[in-house]
Amino acid sequence: MSNTIISNSRTGQVIRFIQTAKDANGALLEMESGLGPKSKEPPAHYHPYQEEDFTVISGELTVKIDEQTVTLKKGDTLHIPPGKIHSMWNRSEDTTVVNWKVRPALESETLLETFAVMANNNQTNEDGIPGILQIAVTATRFSKEFRLAKPPYIIQRIVFGMLAPISFIMGYKAVHKVHHY
Repeated sequence: MSNTIISNSRTGQVIRFIQTAKDANGALLEMESGLGPKSKEPPAHYHPYQEEDFTVISGELTVKIDEQTVTLKKGDTLHIPPGKIHSMWNRSEDTTVVNWKVRPALESETLLETFAVMANNNQTNEDGIPGILQIAVTATRFSKEFRLAKPPYIIQRIVFGMLAPISFIMGYKAVHKVHHY
């Protein structure tokens, strides 16, 4: 839903959805993302079928791509093709705001909502990372949108494939939705 705002209490990230998959007929998810000062580096990951474009609106964005770390400043842009391993965070003293476009949208909006809801419901550690049983169901459900860089994807499929049924039996859900009122 356009102009919906979600926030992750653990990472401090605030996202405003500008254009959602529904608005753009699945072609695009466009967001404005705010990262608080001194945010932590998230796990390295990649998107197997999506490309991302970032424009820094204010502040600084630290990006690690292929073990190379760069700092983007206001006005700088970055294109990340499908399959490129990366992580990004704000290591500056000020808030960073970026325009973030994901093509195609797939179910990225739902994935971002899921991580925010879990963090806000204390279902993650202090860095916003859920436990292994939750990761098993969420990573399996959103494997088209998001994959961890390590271990190799085939290992993730095997391990998460074995853990996911146990997770479901124990009551874990792959998707957590923000309630829009």
